[in-house]
Amino acid sequence: MKKNIISILFISICFLLQSTLLSQFTLGGIVPNLMIVILATIGFLLGNRSGMWIGFAFGLITDIFFGQIIGLYAILYMFVGYANGVFEKILFPHDIKLPLLLIVGTDFAYSNICYILFFLLRGKFDYLFYFKSIMLPELIYTTVFACIIYPFVHFIFRKIDEYDAKHSGENYIAEQ
Repeated sequence: MKKNIISILFISICFLLQSTLLSQFTLGGIVPNLMIVILATIGFLLGNRSGMWIGFAFGLITDIFFGQIIGLYAILYMFVGYANGVFEKILFPHDIKLPLLLIVGTDFAYSNICYILFFLLRGKFDYLFYFKSIMLPELIYTTVFACIIYPFVHFIFRKIDEYDAKHSGENYIAEQ
């Protein structure tokens, strides 16, 4: 329960940062996709059910504030949280390579789905232009932020686990 509340707090902060502060510091008009980073991270660390529900809720909020169609980002973010939650059982949380690789893959898949939904269906077929000018810079920018956000969130969740184990009297294994 504590982790879900902390997750909601992290996503709220990332949503606010992405939509306000980071939009003022764009690189070539590109903003890092912090929502993908935090939803993928939460999916890894909390599992597919928590990732799915938190992704749906914050996707709906994104739809309300920025979407043209209510429910589109809710479904996309729900799948992001669920798909990354599948890796919870094989993830070694202290090793950043697999989570970083999955965040990059998730952002790439998300960008391709956005290309299909927002450009291809409107008759804009220049994928190479979209890839070079939007997808690749966002992917790099998002990866840089993922290198900062994932270890921080993992550290906070590990401290919550240690606190719970210490106060519940159970044996705690630091590397789950």
